[in-house]
Amino acid sequence: MLYALLILLSIPGGIWESHAQQKTYCNPVNIDYGFTPIPNFSEEGRHRATADPVIVRYKDEYYLFSTNQSGYWWSSDLLDWNFNSKKFLRPWNAGYDELCAPAVGIISDTMLVFGSTYEKNFTLWMSTDPKSNRWKPLVDSLEIGGWDPAFFTDDDGKFYMYNGSSNRYPLYGIELNRKTMQPVGTRKEMYLLEPWRYGWQRFGEHLDDTFLDPFIEGSWMTKHQGKYYLQYGAPGTEFSGYADGVVVGDSPLGPFTPQSMPFSYKPGGFANGAGHGSTFQDRWDNYWHVSTIAISVKNNFERRIGIWPAGFDKDGVIYCNQAFGDYPTLLPDKNENHLQGRFSGWMLLNYMKPETVSSTFGAYGPNNAVDENIKTYWSAASGNKDEWIQTDLGAVSTVQAIQINYADQDADILGKVPGLFHQYKILGSKEGKKWVVLADKSDNQKDVPHDYIELGSPVEVRFVKLVNIHVPTGKFAISGFRVFGNGHGEKPGKVKNLVVLRTPKDKRSAWLKWHANDNAYAYNVYMGTDPDKLYNCIMVYGANEYWLKTMDNEKPYYFAIEAINENGIGERSGIIKSE
Repeated sequence: MLYALLILLSIPGGIWESHAQQKTYCNPVNIDYGFTPIPNFSEEGRHRATADPVIVRYKDEYYLFSTNQSGYWWSSDLLDWNFNSKKFLRPWNAGYDELCAPAVGIISDTMLVFGSTYEKNFTLWMSTDPKSNRWKPLVDSLEIGGWDPAFFTDDDGKFYMYNGSSNRYPLYGIELNRKTMQPVGTRKEMYLLEPWRYGWQRFGEHLDDTFLDPFIEGSWMTKHQGKYYLQYGAPGTEFSGYADGVVVGDSPLGPFTPQSMPFSYKPGGFANGAGHGSTFQDRWDNYWHVSTIAISVKNNFERRIGIWPAGFDKDGVIYCNQAFGDYPTLLPDKNENHLQGRFSGWMLLNYMKPETVSSTFGAYGPNNAVDENIKTYWSAASGNKDEWIQTDLGAVSTVQAIQINYADQDADILGKVPGLFHQYKILGSKEGKKWVVLADKSDNQKDVPHDYIELGSPVEVRFVKLVNIHVPTGKFAISGFRVFGNGHGEKPGKVKNLVVLRTPKDKRSAWLKWHANDNAYAYNVYMGTDPDKLYNCIMVYGANEYWLKTMDNEKPYYFAIEAINENGIGERSGIIKSE
């Protein structure tokens, strides 16, 4: 019925870019996340989930392991991910989660995989051909176990294991004999959180020291220019401020000195949270960091994965460049300075713009799909073919890419199920009457819960419509219908009157306030403990204030701000200091 009302200018397959030609990606990572297999985690509705990602490069391919997926993915380009189904539990481990928070390590030509456990009879797996999914047990018993394990092979060939996931105990580290995989000596304490000093380590969505102490977890070790960077996640996986901190030392087992700020930190924007992850290098030796994104609506452990440009500056400070971290980002193709970022320059065109829909289920209203909040979503009344949502950009704009983030409304799937797929069409129009097909995924056979479409050439449209053909389960529900490109109006001006109010009573906290820019829908607030290292960025939508509770109470901080709209980025303000 829908198509009888439209005049379609059909282009076979639409004008979207094939993955072989695509130059950008967009977080969350678009992989076939399994539906959480743990029944008591699904009482509020079945949903997709994974977390605790590890990416390692092996023989110039990238391998991604994460929690409870009954397998792993491999990719040659960090864009197209291929799933290998694999059960890493043995019959005597039947009561355990399937490879929760796995450790992945490389020794010479061998990949090792080990899951979280407090038992000794837990298998350490090995493979010299993981792409073909060929694995065998290396040892069936480790004397040392623990939750959230991580492996590290030093330049001298020594092999180490780190673990810990607790709001009471620290992270631990120990050397393992690389032939027997048994401990060498006794494990040592690595680091315990210091929330009384570092505000970002406090527990709670608002870092307000609520009913629990903060958790430290998710070890990962990176060596760079002779220094050892032990990374860890805190304060809790369900929070938008979930982050990865780092302590730095001269040996793999410490002692270590903390960096004041988390190096991976993304509390604002569409996809929040950037904790419990790993740092790896691409084939051009650029550093990247993969970590956990929080949703935590249907359950606290409803999560996704993000990949961010990372690196080390000239002084050996590790950083992630997460400004515009959930906007279209350039894929690696050569050695780059990640301090300059990999942002494509394509702005979000439809933040809180008018939406029309085929139907609405309950209170899941249309504007939930464009509010830049992954926790909220619009749901149609059904999952039927020809349910649709249409966004009005407000004016004819240059559209470069579109991201479709599906939500799990009334899903009836549990576990990792093969053969799931999404099918849809995306249409564009200048005036809402004559339509061109921008992307035709009518024949798609892939599970694409966070599908991202880069157009082969930009188009000039005002209206963009997403039309459902098939969803794998439940209703047609969208948490983010995100249209990227560039408007034809003016960029916002420079932000005026940024003020940081920090009191002696608790220097971990401050109130940031600035003069609202009438031509901006969002702001990037940059900060750091050095005026030349404003590496942390908070994206603030629809407000001109921010309650910041992340600071080191023993150091001064420096801030700058820029305004954002669909036409571009305004001039960054001068740097101000807060003692």
